[in-house]
Amino acid sequence: MVAANIVAKEKELDDNNVFAVDNHLKLLKSAAIYGANASGKSNLAKALSFMKWFMINSSKETQSTEKIGVEPFELSTETEALPSFFEIVFLLNGTKYKYGFEANQKRVISEWLSYVPNTSLTRLFERVYDANSRKIKYLSKKFQAQDIYPKTRSNALFLSVAAQFNVEIAEKILDWLTKKVNIVSGLDDRDHLSYTISYLANKNYNKSEIIQLIKKLDLGIKQIRIKEAKNIPIEKIPYHFKGENSIKTGHERFDRRGNYISIKFFDLDNQESEGTKKIISIAGLLVDTLKYGKVLIFDELDARLHPLISKAIVELFNSKNTNPNNAQLIFMTDDTNLLSNKLFRRDQIWFTEKNKYGATDLYSLVEYKIQNETSFESDYIKGRYGAIPFIGDLSQLIGELNA
Repeated sequence: MVAANIVAKEKELDDNNVFAVDNHLKLLKSAAIYGANASGKSNLAKALSFMKWFMINSSKETQSTEKIGVEPFELSTETEALPSFFEIVFLLNGTKYKYGFEANQKRVISEWLSYVPNTSLTRLFERVYDANSRKIKYLSKKFQAQDIYPKTRSNALFLSVAAQFNVEIAEKILDWLTKKVNIVSGLDDRDHLSYTISYLANKNYNKSEIIQLIKKLDLGIKQIRIKEAKNIPIEKIPYHFKGENSIKTGHERFDRRGNYISIKFFDLDNQESEGTKKIISIAGLLVDTLKYGKVLIFDELDARLHPLISKAIVELFNSKNTNPNNAQLIFMTDDTNLLSNKLFRRDQIWFTEKNKYGATDLYSLVEYKIQNETSFESDYIKGRYGAIPFIGDLSQLIGELNA
């Protein structure tokens, strides 16, 4: 999410939506990814989710005989036998790192880690598969893992193994990945309700932030109660607890003259809308991401949400006031109401489109030369930027079905 050297139509976007790392690098606080159904938007989130899981767990949750969960691109004879390639560039405590690997379902083919201690990119290690050798191609003394590589299975990552053996750099990277990067789907947000519950229940957190967020999104909810599940004390509910009926939502009751009488509590699971359930489920995640400057990658952000609520969430990130720690939101969406030059700079808008061979291309709106007064939404719907479905003639469909 590197910011391009452009100036937005709305000047406040340059001040709010971008933050400087140093004199040479500026990053974006949010990015939206659009594309037709089956264009590859969700695959991007899935690939990042797999990469995160494999980096953290390949040394401890896989066996030597297990296959690696990569999926080769099978629509081309040229690529179906090639390994899958993964690489990320990230900042950790002000230092830039580049990490990646190539793997097929049987083994890791290559793996590398570099960083920029001063001004130039410096290798920490490089691993290349060699059937006849158990030696790593290059290993810096800075990484302090000289005796660990022989312990690395062919279907595990050296970085993951090094962290298991307390190599400091590896531990810091995986700790950052575990605690600072969240990848979620808007179609399966129930699992994140426990995040909100634990946040509300933890005495060390300011629960009023979540409650105020829920109130301000106009759900008609005035109070929230947490119901203890089984015999587990509320303060000990883990993040991934999946108990039933653990949140009660309070709504105002009125008499026939419209006078306020009391608060009536509803069961979240059985008495609230799907949109309300989603907002409460992700509220803790949103507040935690903003408060601690984390990264949130959200597939189908707009699912079950009103466009104005989706817009409000994006505006929380695109703000110096509500996002002072430069948290980042990357989301996949079909909500064209957000395609506005009053909300996004051009470098914050991305598209996925499949070519005629079935491969996905990811590209940015900044690649197009457009006028400041251009309506991003209108031109996108018209197909100027691609990444839309091309629907065939449906006028004779019923006749064909009856034939």
